[in-house]
Amino acid sequence: MKYIYGINPLIEAFNAGKTIEKIWINRNIRKKEIKEILTKAQDKAVKVNFVPDAFFKKFASKNHQGIIGILSIIEYENIENIITSVFEKGESPIIVILNGVTDVRNFGAIVRTSLCANADAILIESKHSVMVNEDAIKTSAGALFHIPICRTSSLFNTIKNIKKYGLQIVSCTETGNKTLFEIDFTKPTAIVLGDEDKGINSQIIKISDYTALIPLKNKISSLNVSVAAGIFLYEIKKQRLCMKHV
Repeated sequence: MKYIYGINPLIEAFNAGKTIEKIWINRNIRKKEIKEILTKAQDKAVKVNFVPDAFFKKFASKNHQGIIGILSIIEYENIENIITSVFEKGESPIIVILNGVTDVRNFGAIVRTSLCANADAILIESKHSVMVNEDAIKTSAGALFHIPICRTSSLFNTIKNIKKYGLQIVSCTETGNKTLFEIDFTKPTAIVLGDEDKGINSQIIKISDYTALIPLKNKISSLNVSVAAGIFLYEIKKQRLCMKHV
């Protein structure tokens, strides 16, 4: 990964249109000194972590000024533009939304399955989300370079905007009030998948059109999130293929 050290180089990177994956800032820096960076980071949905002095010891030879950024290895895309483009082609969008998924192996597997199942894009959060790095590319078997990845600083607000485009929001949760087989996935759809420990944010659940579960037997109450993603995506694919042959 490529690092950017110091306040001015990071500002110049933003101004040059570079995509920043993440920023670390010394928590002792006065906010007014980095106001421009914080503003640009918020506008671009870049994750900012405030860290102690000890974090920068391994970068002691660099003139970092207490601030370090990482250049992204992918270009993030705009989710609204993608949805519009899919509709313009006369197709029905499939969007995969990840809420708090932080494990890079799960993320890579979801990306790979999403590409194979013909999903149109994956939407992630800038905070409380996986870091898109070389490990993510490896676990996705390179699929990260072939499917649009979108990022937002407010998943809740972005989902509300997506609903305005006519997409049904289906939250995938073991406490769902329907099974996934009862949902009409031939409609424009965004599925939401959450962290295995915390699940999907309750506010997102409230604005979802459906909460759907995978029926399970025996003593296991839930599946690995990447496995669940695959089951949902291929149920969508099955329904749409069946519709074409009717």
